Amino acid sequence: MCKKKLKIAMIGQKGIPAVYGGVERHVEEIAKRLVKKGHEVTVYSRPYYMAENKYKDTLYKGIYIKVLPTVRSKHLDAIAHCFLSSCNLIGKKYDIVHYHAIGPSTVSFIPRIFFKKTVVTIHGLDWQRQKWSFLAALFLKLGERTAFYFPHKTISVSRTLKNYYDKKYKGNIEYIPNGVNKTAAYCADIINRKYNLTANSYVVFISRLEPEKGCRYLIEAFKKIKSDKKLVIVGDSIYSKDYVKSLHKTAEDDKRIFFTGNVVGKELAELFANAYLFVLPSEIEGLPIVILEALSFGKCVLASDIPENMEVIYPPEEKGAQYGFSFKSKDVNDLSDKLKLLIYSPQKVTQMAEKAKKYVEQNFNWDIIADQTEKVYYSLLK
Repeated sequence: MCKKKLKIAMIGQKGIPAVYGGVERHVEEIAKRLVKKGHEVTVYSRPYYMAENKYKDTLYKGIYIKVLPTVRSKHLDAIAHCFLSSCNLIGKKYDIVHYHAIGPSTVSFIPRIFFKKTVVTIHGLDWQRQKWSFLAALFLKLGERTAFYFPHKTISVSRTLKNYYDKKYKGNIEYIPNGVNKTAAYCADIINRKYNLTANSYVVFISRLEPEKGCRYLIEAFKKIKSDKKLVIVGDSIYSKDYVKSLHKTAEDDKRIFFTGNVVGKELAELFANAYLFVLPSEIEGLPIVILEALSFGKCVLASDIPENMEVIYPPEEKGAQYGFSFKSKDVNDLSDKLKLLIYSPQKVTQMAEKAKKYVEQNFNWDIIADQTEKVYYSLLK
């Protein structure tokens, strides 16, 4: 195997360090570890995302951050930035150009024309998301195909996506999952002062507030339950502001429900660590890092029964194993029934959480994931 130190460019993410978004978390965790291995990594970033972190072109934990402009609109943001980033690297001596998500894959032919090795990681079938117009969804369906045909190698973060591609495109793409870091215990310090929250006093939802994440189902289901526990909605949205307003409207008559907006750092860790139950009612996922994170904090998870969520909760490699609970996707009544059952069954919640924490730490390790990604890179240079 080739052991040379590589020059790697990452394109498609909004930026790092990750403020929100599974793709951004994935890129940051892998890039940090590749740098520790001696590789040179450049992460192309969008200016509005980096402004929140007070970064311009700079170094972050040994990673080069290259900030380029974009068109700040829902439909042009990602593709404009990815096109400009792809053109920017043409004259640079990168060994690997790694695109993240199917939309960015549509321009992955550019570095390949200039004899650079290219990789695309598929984080989900983005054309299924409700926020896209007909034309945008059509473009992303094209991205589904280019993610397979344009790069030298294609990676999927979930077995469900790998099976979809292997069957539809008669290929054999790589499976490298998302991961988690080991977590520490956090007292309810910031969240007690800020929101009057104590350990095990609330159910938590942590995600972008977009229709396919299913937050509306959770709010409606929670309102049906008589309990003194609170429902904490953590997250926000850039391009779905009307949807966010509608969620606030739905929840306004229940004082147990409140929204925190985007949260990062220690405050976010406290919200994970002190929750009684984590709920993800999403309709579409790749392999949800947020479920893995909740499990790594030793939290019991209740998730919609879409295949990508079930990969974690009922792993196919362990017949009969269970590491969380599920409900029928989009079914408010079933979600409400499962919530009620778990809220009034603390022993069941505790036992499941302890078992799941060990499982996720052993099977979704960022160090191993970085090693697997590096192996893909080297395979292209043989």
